[in-house]
Amino acid sequence: MSRVHVLRHGHVHNPDGVLYGRLPEFRLSETGERMAQAVADHLLATGAQVGRVIASPLLRAQQTAAPVAAAYGLEIVTEDRVIEADNAFAGGPTPSPRTLLHPRNWWLLRNPWKPSWGEPYKEQAARMRAAIIDAAAANPGSETVMVSHQLPIWVARCSAEGRSYLHDPRSRECALASLTTFEVDGDAIRFAGYQAPAAHIEVPR
Repeated sequence: MSRVHVLRHGHVHNPDGVLYGRLPEFRLSETGERMAQAVADHLLATGAQVGRVIASPLLRAQQTAAPVAAAYGLEIVTEDRVIEADNAFAGGPTPSPRTLLHPRNWWLLRNPWKPSWGEPYKEQAARMRAAIIDAAAANPGSETVMVSHQLPIWVARCSAEGRSYLHDPRSRECALASLTTFEVDGDAIRFAGYQAPAAHIEVPR
């Protein structure tokens, strides 16, 4: 069995509260940089045998991967399939109950099971599953760290555990700079644990 640790990126510099989605220019804040280093330190301290580091093409993911790659003397492999989920609200303010209830948004909210406002959950699950399986196959002798984004990580976990994709976003166990670990045996993926090595770092309000 191979282990793939899927790491959510760290805190992002976003003073205007934009829902950044796939927008390319959003980078880690200083807090996010400390979070990324905390993950690298945690992996070294726990004896993780990391032999491959993969990241979404988005800047915040690449920056989160950098300390882990440096700690293990590895290059970062960019993987498009672990990018953030597409979202029709991206580029605007983070949606609130008030904005979501505005009539102009009703069409986007017509089907929360899909969801109708962005990339379907099933498509996210399929691309994440394929990326995790391929990562394990490419690095069978050691562990892989793969930097992705909250929703794709959570959907991958739901898929591995046989859960429904429909959920309250506030219920996701996927904190900033957290590790969601999967064990991969051929085409079979099993959720193997969750850790939040940067939980002690306070997020600015």
